[in-house]
Amino acid sequence: MLKIAIIGCGKQADAHASQICVLPNCKLVAACDSEELMARQLAERFNIDRHFKNVQEMLEATRPEIVHITTPPQSHFEIGKMCLDAGCHVFFEKPFTLNFQQASGIIAHSVDKRLKITVGHNNQFNHATRRMRELVQSGFLGGPPVHMESVWSYDLGDKIFAKAMLSDTTHWVRRLPGRLLHNIISHGIGKIAEFLNDDDPVVKAHGFYSPLLKSINETSIVDELRVIIHAKEGPSAYFTFSSQIFPRQQYFKVFGLKNSIFVDDMHQTLITVCRTNYKSYMNHFIPPLVYGKRYWNNSWHNIKKFIKKDFHFEAGRRILIESFYQSVQEGTPLPLSYKEILITAKIMDSIFSQIYRK
Repeated sequence: MLKIAIIGCGKQADAHASQICVLPNCKLVAACDSEELMARQLAERFNIDRHFKNVQEMLEATRPEIVHITTPPQSHFEIGKMCLDAGCHVFFEKPFTLNFQQASGIIAHSVDKRLKITVGHNNQFNHATRRMRELVQSGFLGGPPVHMESVWSYDLGDKIFAKAMLSDTTHWVRRLPGRLLHNIISHGIGKIAEFLNDDDPVVKAHGFYSPLLKSINETSIVDELRVIIHAKEGPSAYFTFSSQIFPRQQYFKVFGLKNSIFVDDMHQTLITVCRTNYKSYMNHFIPPLVYGKRYWNNSWHNIKKFIKKDFHFEAGRRILIESFYQSVQEGTPLPLSYKEILITAKIMDSIFSQIYRK
């Protein structure tokens, strides 16, 4: 039985605990939060035997094998180091750390301790993205990616979290190096980082305030971001973050020498774009029919997954957690490589240094 603990018992802890509880041979043995009431309520709702307000006390008393850290990222480095020193593997909620220096430091410490860590980039493991990865690995693109495009939108006007952050000048998100962007964009940047073959890509970022934020005199949080990323020898990429795009868009496009792939996270669809030789007007008639059939196939694929109870909003998180546990127990490769995590951190550092120049 794999013994698991959670540190930080807010909203994200619920998302983690609900997936851990359905995995076989896993037991949540402890919940910990500096606010004891938060730890107690999580323990009661998920049938966790013990709750604590002190991390070191929890580690010594329950000796978990894996710890999920779902606290704000300002505390990730110190708490993560404590858990590694106690002999625990660690699952960090995103964002991984405050910066590249902390990311590389905690990864180096885990390697020294011969323990494993990962981060909650659960969108990398949803149904459509996993299908995309299989196609890329099979050679569908005709070689490595040539270019990528990642778009991630966010509704500031329709989220309890966003409203709380905008109304509270002391909110922990405001104290992050990248403010609002820091808490969100690792999902979209991570999709690009997976396919970059350069540890130090060139990053050119432009950030600005949306009309919405200007209308409420909010000038400390950038909510519109446009980024160009390219490896010295390898693919290029565009990344877009916006609070103004409606309907919301979360998608990833990867372009190859022969074919391309379009993944829509919002609708869990994957569309392949293949080179064709249609002549004259046939090029305007046949491809729309082909793409229509592919969208229909996506819908039917999702319906079948739903009927089999293998299609839900937290599927990516469940697969990521399950894959991490398998790596810990059986020695299989980590679901997210350390290289990918570090490239994501480095790109984010570069973005924030450019858009928040003093």
